[in-house]
Amino acid sequence: ELRHRASPWQRNLGYPLAMLGLLALTGISVLIVCFHVLELLLDDAAMPRGMQDASLGQVSFSIFGSFGAALQVVLIFYLMLSSVVGFYSSPLFTRLLPERQDTPLTKIIGNCVSLLVLSSALPVFSRTLGITRFDLLGDFGRFNWLGNFYIVFLYNMGFAGLTTLCLVKKVSWAVQAELIRAFGEDG
Repeated sequence: ELRHRASPWQRNLGYPLAMLGLLALTGISVLIVCFHVLELLLDDAAMPRGMQDASLGQVSFSIFGSFGAALQVVLIFYLMLSSVVGFYSSPLFTRLLPERQDTPLTKIIGNCVSLLVLSSALPVFSRTLGITRFDLLGDFGRFNWLGNFYIVFLYNMGFAGLTTLCLVKKVSWAVQAELIRAFGEDG
């Protein structure tokens, strides 16, 4: 229904650009995680431990300087939004979605708790995946499991594998549906 009410500019330019942006952000995050996996295999310094001396402002936290730092910020916001969308899309939590002007207080509290847990896990999540090396001054590197190579390696491999699988599945199904629709109309 929303697609039919959308303007031709939205349908022909806005939606494809948004889709390309999401594909690009997903691809970049998977590439960064794959490079982090290679770093983990080659160098022990790639483990997501805490920063020993916080040299804020003296050294860039990205090899690409300011552009890399901006890209890290964009990727962290993308991961935050995609985790919230994924959380509310899961069958277990779809009932937690607020309804306009009809949300009970218990549901509001549940939403606040859920968003607090997701936002608290985001720094550890982005640090474990190697998207950023910045500790957000929370000293999240003190967690013992962040020093365990196997947990961090499997976490990164799981993220890269499952994200790639979802990406290929979504794109290939969309292309397949468009081909069926295109050939179905002609035949």
